[in-house]
Amino acid sequence: MAVLAGFISLMAYLRALTCDFVNFDDPDYLLQAVAVARPDTDSLLAILTRPYVGLWMPLTRISFVIDYLLWGQHPAGYHLTNIVLHALNTGLVVLLADRVMRSAGNRVRESRFYPATLLLAGLLWGLHPLRVESVAWVSERKDVLNGLFTLGTIHSYLVYAEMRRTVGWDAASTKKYAVCLLLFFCSLMAKPVSVVLPFMLLMLDRYPLARLDRASLLPLVIEKIPFFVMSFLLSCITVYWGARNDFLQPLEFLSPFSRLLVSGNAVFEYIRLQLVPFGILPLYVLPNPLPVSYTITALVLLAGVAACLYAGRKSGWPLVTFSCFILPLLPVLAFLQNGIQAYAARYTYLPSVAPSIALAMLLAVACSRAEDVRKLRLCMYLAVLPVAIILFYGAMTYRMIGVWENTASFWSRVIESQPRGSSYQKRGMYYLDAGNFQAAYEDFSAAIEFAARAKLPVIHELYDLRGTALAGMHRYAEAVADFTLALDGTSLPLYYYHRGQALQALGRQAEAENDFNRGKPDPLAP
Repeated sequence: MAVLAGFISLMAYLRALTCDFVNFDDPDYLLQAVAVARPDTDSLLAILTRPYVGLWMPLTRISFVIDYLLWGQHPAGYHLTNIVLHALNTGLVVLLADRVMRSAGNRVRESRFYPATLLLAGLLWGLHPLRVESVAWVSERKDVLNGLFTLGTIHSYLVYAEMRRTVGWDAASTKKYAVCLLLFFCSLMAKPVSVVLPFMLLMLDRYPLARLDRASLLPLVIEKIPFFVMSFLLSCITVYWGARNDFLQPLEFLSPFSRLLVSGNAVFEYIRLQLVPFGILPLYVLPNPLPVSYTITALVLLAGVAACLYAGRKSGWPLVTFSCFILPLLPVLAFLQNGIQAYAARYTYLPSVAPSIALAMLLAVACSRAEDVRKLRLCMYLAVLPVAIILFYGAMTYRMIGVWENTASFWSRVIESQPRGSSYQKRGMYYLDAGNFQAAYEDFSAAIEFAARAKLPVIHELYDLRGTALAGMHRYAEAVADFTLALDGTSLPLYYYHRGQALQALGRQAEAENDFNRGKPDPLAP
């Protein structure tokens, strides 16, 4: 079933092979790969000892270097790596579901529905449209790579715990424990979000392993001290580098109470999108001021947490499922706000594993009970429901991959839901590079309107960009006017050089020479 689930996931994401890079993080990651593509000691040392975009993720960076050495700057190869890694992760979810049900002694294992249950668990996770961002966006290699090692760590831990239960502490269990530590360390080197994994392992000790009670709590914590030490050290390093490089937003940007509301709303939205995957966007911009709905959703979430705690007193699985959903989200919530995003679909990559397995188990149990009491029609309906869900997920995923086809499709989807000046600027720059000067002109004009209303200093850069688009359409007189507006209050040499080119095209050679003397060309221009 693991191989079948991985193959289905692989086929579902093949459309991503036709996707291009997008000008949202991808250029930075690709340029960084180019910078360290030299296979020498200095390059490797830089990868291992220096953060990138505020994070220490050497395995992710090494994977990009390997891609660059194999594929150069052709995006299909990078997408292929993401797709293969996600397919492997889908298979791992199947193996993880099998191990969870074995450890729990679940009666579903005795049912003829058991193989289908395992396949369903993998596909509910692997084909969910929330996974598209992590797979189809090249920059999110860190998600799929971290997922590979994190899921491997959890599976190895479940095997280790079962060995401890049956044969105690011996050479085999010691090796399995060492494998867990190694996989965990690799997960941290791919993306530090797995710092919460030791707490997740403690929750698994309660269910399905049934190892956790008051008497065994201290020994189980001691057992995980190496995991906690690695998590603590990397957490400190990540916060230090993030603050030092201004990746973490200060309290002046977002107050503690606002961070609580944003975090509560984010978790609520993650749950909603997991259940009803409509309105998934590639970028959710943090609103200012925060709407009243954030308070409402935070209160609803608080009630849901209370319900899970109450249910957890009688049965362990609701509390453990919710805990394994919420714990991987903690590092990416607004308590450590990074950037302007309120929440992001890619952050559900690890959190969605536990709910997917739980839902598959619930459907299988319902089918088994319906079969036991000979309610064949109900059993048929319950069997058809998962098939319908998987087909729906597959269709949604295929459609959403189109959002990541190129930069234009990406920013068009963002603008469609949350029009902002910076989004128009990003799309306009793509059109400008592609030679679609009319579309670039329209986008820069829209961005200028936003910047003018907000009185943003970026308006000078926007005038320069629009002037470049106008020059591309041979509307040189209008281009000169825009370059002049760009120079109003600024004196960047590049703006003088651009205006000089437009003046030269108009035959105003003396004025052009004057601007050329005060300006210089773009060093990044081809």
